[in-house]
Amino acid sequence: MDKVMSNRLVAALYVLPALLLLLVLIYIPIVLTGYYGLMQWDGIGAMTFIGFENYARLLHDATFWQSAYHTFLLALFSALSLIGYLMIALVLSGKIKGANLFRKIYLIPMLLSSVAIAQLWLKIYHPSNGVLNTFLEAIGIADPPAWLAEPSLVLYALFVPILWQYAGFYILIYYAALKNIPESLVEAARIDGASPWQIAFRIKLPLITEVIKVTIVLAVVGSLKYFDLIYVMTDGGPNGSSEVMASYMYHQAFRGFDFGYGSAVGFFLLVICLVVTWLLRKATASKDTIQYS
Repeated sequence: MDKVMSNRLVAALYVLPALLLLLVLIYIPIVLTGYYGLMQWDGIGAMTFIGFENYARLLHDATFWQSAYHTFLLALFSALSLIGYLMIALVLSGKIKGANLFRKIYLIPMLLSSVAIAQLWLKIYHPSNGVLNTFLEAIGIADPPAWLAEPSLVLYALFVPILWQYAGFYILIYYAALKNIPESLVEAARIDGASPWQIAFRIKLPLITEVIKVTIVLAVVGSLKYFDLIYVMTDGGPNGSSEVMASYMYHQAFRGFDFGYGSAVGFFLLVICLVVTWLLRKATASKDTIQYS
């Protein structure tokens, strides 16, 4: 018994530093964010308790719900983009010429910071001498749009670099999962006369279903709290056309000096992320049950 207690004490001592870090860096700030959402506070002076007024204001804030719509649209595009990433990984995992080179090319965006990627795409989208509009003019389009200045286009123009930024990450995950499939299964299917499409969709994809489920959760939840590239490229403009929930929270707290309302937006965003994560986990949970005889 003494040995068991000693082992448990040693295990607790190993776990304690990580628990303290989680407590200080994650759980306490979450509680404080919810608490500040109950206050009227400019971030400097004294706080005034106003109850749930900030949360009630949030529910009737049209600008917030517009930013929420943009955020969920980004999450939808991120989830759909996984199909393309998976197809690329399927091709790269096969025995094709130049697969190693293509893997390195797709991983390049992962090596760049969000600010560097934003500056790169600002140059690409420049209305007068950007690469994109120069190309469009060269093929006969006389008046190409100003991609980041058109309210109807800016959000979709931002989706391109965001999805490009994370392409290598998801392709790498899928590639690693596909490479872990025993080659004997694939060879047996080939011997039985299975086509490459049948091998991909009836053998490989079912075997990496759990990995696909995890990437769906990562892509959707990561999109809900996305901020940095949008902040650098458009700062939520023009006229809020590219505002997302995270950037709206930043503008309210650090631009409008309304830390109480900004905290309410941040806490509401946390709740949405938790709910969406729970719904995705329920929707993608395996319905197979193991029966023991």
